[in-house]
Amino acid sequence: LPALFKQELQNTEAEEGGTATLRCELTKPNAPVEWRKGDATLYPGLKYEMKQQGSTAELVIYDLELDDS
Repeated sequence: LPALFKQELQNTEAEEGGTATLRCELTKPNAPVEWRKGDATLYPGLKYEMKQQGSTAELVIYDLELDDS
């Protein structure tokens, strides 16, 4: 069976230049997660950090800009 969301992403407010963390919970631990913004796949680097522990996946966005909304 495919992994489903137990807890979906919640809206997060943050200030420009700050950091935001988006978190979701999946029905399967360690299921592969692909973070996307529209049609673009996000990759780890200076701007984005992806974390996953068990069934919880997180995306950390650094140095926020208006385009990140």
